[in-house]
Amino acid sequence: MWRKCALVFAVAYAMANVGCGGDANSAAAGDAMSGEGAPETDLAIMALDDVKASQSGSISQEVANTVITVTYDRPVARGRELFGGIVPFGEIWNPGANDATAVEFSRDVTINGNSLPAGKYSLWAIPDPNRWTIVFNSQADVYHTPYPGEEFDALRLMASPRLGAHMETMAFYFAAVEKKNAELRLHWGDTYLPLDIVVP
Repeated sequence: MWRKCALVFAVAYAMANVGCGGDANSAAAGDAMSGEGAPETDLAIMALDDVKASQSGSISQEVANTVITVTYDRPVARGRELFGGIVPFGEIWNPGANDATAVEFSRDVTINGNSLPAGKYSLWAIPDPNRWTIVFNSQADVYHTPYPGEEFDALRLMASPRLGAHMETMAFYFAAVEKKNAELRLHWGDTYLPLDIVVP
């Protein structure tokens, strides 16, 4: 009788441990699943003084089967007069900071009715109160100064600035994407510049 009770007790104990994950392997597996005991990724905390004034950003948009990507550093307005102020009218300017803003197209496109082959370009502008000149330059991987030169221009076109809500940190964004058409905007302060893009 005693042996029978001991056997029943031993079987019940073993089943309880297995069912509840009581063995060492089950406990380790449980910890792995919950993340307990997992090594932490060592990310250094950046000192505030080391953070770039104009931080990096990018946006990518698929229009039909064409991919458009803008990579840039984002200056902040900080109460300054922007166009006609820190960005003089009539002078060539890279809309960004640090490395020159780059725009890449996976296929040929038209922008404001002008053809541009697939490729990667640095983006430049000559602001004016009424009409801006926009320049796509084939020297894509350059600093935001100096301008590489007209001999490397792939396309120059005209675009009209508009007034909008205040954008404290410069932004590029796609305000509209419909079928094979898209509107890419450059927006800083209360000024934005729309570019109409059509893909094949």
